[in-house]
Amino acid sequence: MPHPYSRAKKAHEESESGIRLQKVLAQAGFGSRRKCEIMITDGRVEVDGQLITELGTRVDPKKQEIRVDGSRIRLSNKHITLALNKPKKVLSAMEDKKGRWTLRDIIGDGYERVFHMGRLDYDSEGLILMTDDGELAQHVMHPKYEIPKTYIVTVEGHIGGNIARRLVRTGVQLDDGWIKFDQCTVLDQTREYSMLRVVLHSGRNRIVRRIFGSIGFPVVRLVRTQIGPIKLGEIKAGSYRILSKTEVDSLAKAVGL
Repeated sequence: MPHPYSRAKKAHEESESGIRLQKVLAQAGFGSRRKCEIMITDGRVEVDGQLITELGTRVDPKKQEIRVDGSRIRLSNKHITLALNKPKKVLSAMEDKKGRWTLRDIIGDGYERVFHMGRLDYDSEGLILMTDDGELAQHVMHPKYEIPKTYIVTVEGHIGGNIARRLVRTGVQLDDGWIKFDQCTVLDQTREYSMLRVVLHSGRNRIVRRIFGSIGFPVVRLVRTQIGPIKLGEIKAGSYRILSKTEVDSLAKAVGL
């Protein structure tokens, strides 16, 4: 954790010399800092009428006019963060050239700058967090902060407690390296299927499906029920709700903000 003096010094330096342009854009809801850096280098940003393409630029958003694609940006202290229950056959994207259903079809056009923090694959269900706060999104998605995610998984086959324990203790080796669950608990079983609750902090693509598939237990249903302190709760499939300030603060704290 940074020393209080370090934070004070950083704030002082920003007030003296301005704030990095990509941070201002992220705060204005244009996405993560990395995405905002690309916008700058692509020549889409102007400051006081001058095209800016260098990433070291510092600005004072209270005194200078900043435009993206010709439109002036306006900073707001109020951000929106949503919890959404993604059904199967909905793409974790805001638009799709193939015409498939996306997250935008669920939230509508009322939240113009809201974007998703992370993804679920096309056939998976459950909790996706969305926000117009670029700083929060960057931290939630960054592997450095290792935010845990909880899933309810139904697989083909009968998984015994010994296998569940091995998936936590030693894990499995995949093409991109070793991986293990933080927790793995058998909830229910029949002769044909097993239902488990798993927790892990890895953000690798399709990681839960790949782990179970690698040991011969194909996933037939996967539902994400929690991201950090935020739970899916009673949100119906295809619906969403706005997180309270207390919930957003708890999420920010969990990712070091």
